[in-house]
Amino acid sequence: MNAAPFTSDELERYARHIVLPEVGGPGQQKLKRARVLVIGAGGLGAPVLQYLAAAGVGTLGVVDDDTVSLSNLQRQVIHDTGSVGDKKNASAARSIARINPNVTVETHDFRITADNARELVRGYDLVADGSDNFDTRYAVADACTAEEKPLVHAAVGRFDGSLTVLKPFEAGADGRKNPSYRDLFPEPPPPGMVPSCAEAGVLGALTGVIGTLQAMEVIKLITGIGEPLVGRLLLYDGLAAQFDTIRYKAAL
Repeated sequence: MNAAPFTSDELERYARHIVLPEVGGPGQQKLKRARVLVIGAGGLGAPVLQYLAAAGVGTLGVVDDDTVSLSNLQRQVIHDTGSVGDKKNASAARSIARINPNVTVETHDFRITADNARELVRGYDLVADGSDNFDTRYAVADACTAEEKPLVHAAVGRFDGSLTVLKPFEAGADGRKNPSYRDLFPEPPPPGMVPSCAEAGVLGALTGVIGTLQAMEVIKLITGIGEPLVGRLLLYDGLAAQFDTIRYKAAL
């Protein structure tokens, strides 16, 4: 389906994209046509939603069943003090409308599970997962694999973050099948082994670093530019200001 031609306001809004030879008008049209599902309107989801909205992604789906609390505001910058007590989805939708009224927001006010994930994922072109628990991560990853939807996965804790792109339904340049989330993490850790952000803490700006990188990978996938982090896990140590990349493969 072709997107409508750009209005004069859109041409001005996206001018810095359009002058990039790698993006141009065709790439911006791909962004306008794209449907991206974002899991969570929290620390990671906030910068993902903000930058994808600013970039002109035509439709953003947001999955979150939580409300905004005061303790969220140290890192979940899509919300503000006046939003405390509101549904996160409603707060995020208001912020997105202020950033870019051309973006359509579809809110899903429920918790994603293995039972509902496939039907939800099916309606979008790709998924960005910013969830904070392993049940959701595995449900989303399995659904994206089954529905053949690219998944940009990220996680944060304390001062560290990680990011990867999953396309296990395709083969790499070597002809070998791309790895899945379960190749990277075969099974979840025992309950209580990995503390939550509420238990261990997280530096607010860290979620901005990793969430922005996550948005970058989404834009690369939509426009077809660059080399996505398929088969590579990007690790960021915020205290050392150091990035490392680990390569991983599908199990034989």
